[in-house]
Amino acid sequence: MHAVCSRREQGGPMANGKFDAQNQSQMVETTLDLLELVAEDEAVSQRGLAEHLGVALGLTNAVLKRCVKKGLLKIKQAPARRYAYYLTPQGFAEKSRLTAEYLGYSLRFYREARQEYADVFRFCATRGWTRFVLVGATDLAEIASLATAETGCEIVGLLDPERNEPEFCDIPVYRTLDEIPADRRPQAVILADITDPQGAYEKLVQIMPAERVLAPKLLRVTAPDHPAWPANGGADGHEGAP
Repeated sequence: MHAVCSRREQGGPMANGKFDAQNQSQMVETTLDLLELVAEDEAVSQRGLAEHLGVALGLTNAVLKRCVKKGLLKIKQAPARRYAYYLTPQGFAEKSRLTAEYLGYSLRFYREARQEYADVFRFCATRGWTRFVLVGATDLAEIASLATAETGCEIVGLLDPERNEPEFCDIPVYRTLDEIPADRRPQAVILADITDPQGAYEKLVQIMPAERVLAPKLLRVTAPDHPAWPANGGADGHEGAP
């Protein structure tokens, strides 16, 4: 769980519907990161690339082969029966193109996510709820906090049992709901957990009313007993996630 600071940390889960492009975005990101790493260090090993990229060795090997096949990389023999990779002129051109493409994906995701959180806040405002806790110290939490400016809602805290820092984006961080001062208790919680949003939802509904645990559609959380909430279409009248 991280603040907005790098491409890999900005990804977030997106699924079907209007977020079908996420798989393509992730491949663009992985390929771009790999090309940048090779440009910086031609002697880097496949295992080293996998560690830097944060992906499986098999996927790294597949992306390398794809880049070689497309003429973006060439292989040369290195000492100790190892191989070195270097970018071709075509590879440098592709790196520039992928940078622009990735920025397009990122900006589109930011706009979509901010709009969906604004929809959630407006949905809550119709019920008189204006104080919230976000769940998960992630990029989505930062986007959600920015969306409050459009709605007049207040984020009183961020719930993340794994985070040690006292604040995230100037928002107090708590490990449990019980730690929140009585005069700051939220009227609802809004998910920003990108690791396991469904699991986070299911844990929260065990300790508070399910109708007060909300999420934007992009997290694809299933809440079958509450068809009125935003993830099921209640915020804007559209059909929600199946």
